[in-house]
Amino acid sequence: MKENLPSYLAEAKPNSAENRTAWFKNIAPSYAGIILWFVFWQNTVNIGAGAGGLAQGVLTPIIGVVIGAILCYLLYYKVPALMGMKSGMPLYVIGSSVFGAKGGIVMPGLLMGLLQFGWVGVNIAGSSALLYMCLPESMQTTAALYGIMIAWGALATFMGLVGIKYVAKISTYLPLIPLVILIILVAKTAATVSSFDPAVFTPATDLANAAPLSKIAIISLITTAMIGFFATAGAAGADFATGARNKSDVRWGGLVGITFFMIFTAVAAIVIVAGAYGNKDMLPALIQAKMPLDATVVMNAVLGSSIGKICMFLLAISAFPAACFSAMIAANSFKTMLPKINANLSVAIGGAAAIALALTGVAGKAVTIFVFFGASFAPICGALAADYVLAGFKWSGARTGLNPAGWIAWAAGFIIGVLPMFGYLKDLPFNPVISFFVGAGLYAICMKAGLKTKLVK
Repeated sequence: MKENLPSYLAEAKPNSAENRTAWFKNIAPSYAGIILWFVFWQNTVNIGAGAGGLAQGVLTPIIGVVIGAILCYLLYYKVPALMGMKSGMPLYVIGSSVFGAKGGIVMPGLLMGLLQFGWVGVNIAGSSALLYMCLPESMQTTAALYGIMIAWGALATFMGLVGIKYVAKISTYLPLIPLVILIILVAKTAATVSSFDPAVFTPATDLANAAPLSKIAIISLITTAMIGFFATAGAAGADFATGARNKSDVRWGGLVGITFFMIFTAVAAIVIVAGAYGNKDMLPALIQAKMPLDATVVMNAVLGSSIGKICMFLLAISAFPAACFSAMIAANSFKTMLPKINANLSVAIGGAAAIALALTGVAGKAVTIFVFFGASFAPICGALAADYVLAGFKWSGARTGLNPAGWIAWAAGFIIGVLPMFGYLKDLPFNPVISFFVGAGLYAICMKAGLKTKLVK
């Protein structure tokens, strides 16, 4: 049987014990670096209309953040990580138990690679916007913005293909930049958080007359955005955890790297925005801001224009390795899943697509992108969790062909997850969580009903 397996499975070997390290050397710093990326925390309260995530005060969005961080750890990270630790196999191998040996080529194999271009596009849009705001006002033209986007995307794609070892040498220390900036901003704004009043947003937004979000809506939207941002990274916990020694490494790596840093960064962003708007001296400058709920825009008012622009520049530079690594992950995905196709050409096309997403403004709608990513991977993580339980809390091993149970579960969960993007089920709270459990439940039902292929012997 094994000789008939796709090469990605036939050649797969588990990570050996001598290559495994403690949680604070592998899992925790890897996730901390992902979560400290400014695109995550700058959008924490930038949801809905009017006062957005701060419409009901400061406590409500913090509750949403805590719930989101816990769900990311429990639902999207823990099982893939445990499967990766126990088997020593990465996600694209583990996924073959759910989707089958042939199905695993597409799901999650190629899907993970393709979605990386979405992340490259989000990175291009976010980093270019910060660099654009650093330019002198006379140079802030559409042509300048587009030029930055094209240069940033092309360089990131190139470095992801051929220069990743040079990027990796400095990437370990770059997350310290957003960490330090967050700490400085919190120190500058924390004292006036108690003076924050949601009504201050009335003169600061064109959507002031929009009905404020309810508490449950705020919690749901923040949770949805957090899960969407994290979903692919959570599933990749299988890859990170191949380097873990035991369950303790999986647990503490996730609790510190995911739960703690998610709460820290997102709550810090809430404090920064609320504290800035609670400061009467900063308020006039904030009212003139184009994105009043954006923690990066607030920096100019909190730190002054000159220092604020320096911080924006540093945040953009610190984000560059993330774009390179996304391109590298995509390249590795194509090389592994489609060895007969030139990976360099595929990645070049994907890089061009990422630039196009940024130029058209699609990649700038970060929260919408998060919803799509969450819908794509929520049912995958759900099906993996169900498979883990059904197999006796272990990886069951690859299944032959296309496993119907996995594909049915994913399709149903994905449809439910993306419907709000098209105006349906918009009031359904915690949509990615529902998508997760639909994927888990349908997978278990289909497997029990016999809609499955045989295990590879």
